[in-house]
Amino acid sequence: MASDDIAQLADALSKTHVGDGELSFKGLGLKLDDSESAAELLGKIEQYPGLRALRLEGNTVGVEAAKAIAKALESKDQLQRCYWSDMFTGRLRSEIPTALMCLSGALMSAGARLTELDLSDNAFGPDGVKGIEQLLRSPSCHTLRELRLNNCGMGIGGGKILAEALIECHKKSTAVGSALRLKVFVAGRNRLENDGASALAKAFQLMGSLEEIHMPQNGINYAGVMALASAIRHNPELQVLNFNDNTFTKRGTLAMAQALRHLRNIQVINFGDCLVRSEGAIALAAVLTEGLPVLKELNLSFGEITAGAALVVAQAVLDKPHMEKVNLNGNCLGEDGCDVLREVLDNVDKGDMLASLSEDEGEPDDEEDEDSDAGDSDGSDECYETGECEEIVKENGMNGGESPEKPQSQAEILSFLSHPSAEKLSHMKMNLQQEVNVSEPNKAAELFLKIGSLHSQDAEANAAVFEVIDGVLKKVLSASALQSHCFLTTLLVLMGVLKGEGKVKKVPLVPGQLLCLEHAVQQEYFTQDHASVLHTLLSRNGDALKSCSSAKDRLSSALEKKSHKYH
Repeated sequence: MASDDIAQLADALSKTHVGDGELSFKGLGLKLDDSESAAELLGKIEQYPGLRALRLEGNTVGVEAAKAIAKALESKDQLQRCYWSDMFTGRLRSEIPTALMCLSGALMSAGARLTELDLSDNAFGPDGVKGIEQLLRSPSCHTLRELRLNNCGMGIGGGKILAEALIECHKKSTAVGSALRLKVFVAGRNRLENDGASALAKAFQLMGSLEEIHMPQNGINYAGVMALASAIRHNPELQVLNFNDNTFTKRGTLAMAQALRHLRNIQVINFGDCLVRSEGAIALAAVLTEGLPVLKELNLSFGEITAGAALVVAQAVLDKPHMEKVNLNGNCLGEDGCDVLREVLDNVDKGDMLASLSEDEGEPDDEEDEDSDAGDSDGSDECYETGECEEIVKENGMNGGESPEKPQSQAEILSFLSHPSAEKLSHMKMNLQQEVNVSEPNKAAELFLKIGSLHSQDAEANAAVFEVIDGVLKKVLSASALQSHCFLTTLLVLMGVLKGEGKVKKVPLVPGQLLCLEHAVQQEYFTQDHASVLHTLLSRNGDALKSCSSAKDRLSSALEKKSHKYH
């Protein structure tokens, strides 16, 4: 080794931090190729009694050096925290698994009981996960509390290997009476995609101990998001959820919203750049109104959310005592929408809560809407026509439990829906009310519009219409806030007031439908919160109702009266 190299190494090692059981070589830029180049580092490790934490970040370790470091660690049975991120810069990818196996073997031989393992920024791919697989399955990781594997390029294969190792670790640790209780999981920028995320979701559900999950930028769409949603509801201590820059769309967001209803300790939600869109944002707002009592930060930036939906979110966070930051930047609010959003928060002295809106995309025009619909690659364009969304809602625990109708009743209902008439309505009031299932917002909204179309000047006929409308809406709006908000947004999508996701078959509007809504707004089952949501969305997107201007004005007046506390 050249004398200049030795001098540089000695100078770097002189900056080694020692204290509190921690030995740190962090950021020294050491190039450790073999035992000779690592000699002084090895000496410090060997001579450190009671070593509990070892920092090797920001250096580069070759296979031979890793073998030498491993030998030095074989006697360190008190080692608990390994901060080994960014440790293989400039190394061949094929070298890294061997180096990791050597270091892992040493930890297992020493009988170390790890609490933290950080291997972020090492770009080792699926083979690198194999390098730590045995360690993760071993008793050395039964005590693991934090696992950080950010930006490692694991891919789907690595995600599956990791998930299997965590599941095995949990099973083995449970068998000896001390179940693995992982609290922090970090695996952003790993190209896990749906299959990798779904595999990890099984591990998350089994452990049930997570407090933080960070999985941004993993190419996960609604299928993987739904799997993760099913898992997080089994982790009641969750405080931080970061899925930034994945693709939720409506289906994934609804599943995630339903899961959030089960969690009381969430403090940070980062669904930025996740395409939650307007319907998803309103669903999340519904969860905010009835839960998430300690939420501090909400990021819904760059999600194609329109102004009305953003205002619904803003109103939902107003009553959150711990809320510190709401990020709605990069959405589709338009200049006026941004101004109104700021005003809503400024009026209650919470303007500082709102993040910058400097990258707002502006209000979408019709041409952009068509392009967006055509570009959905996850199949969501069939959502309203096939009832697929309702199935998702049911799968995630929103089924109202109604029993299926008898075949003859179903036939009568289908006949009514195909050709509604006042005569049919009067003969099957009860069947129509029983047909409503709170877990099927699309069907309930279509039924409401069909019944509303029968509104007329005939007082007796209108009495029957209102009776059925009351029965239908009382059932739908008495459900959870999430279910009732899903119904209202679906209704507005079918009416053309709110842009839905994918190809939506809008219903031709007649004044009677709006007059039925006006009647409903005045009833006890139509709460102030329902009125506020509907009034907010109609006030921002009411042009779709201009063909029924008189009825629209009556509806708007009724909504304003009921939701006056917000305006």
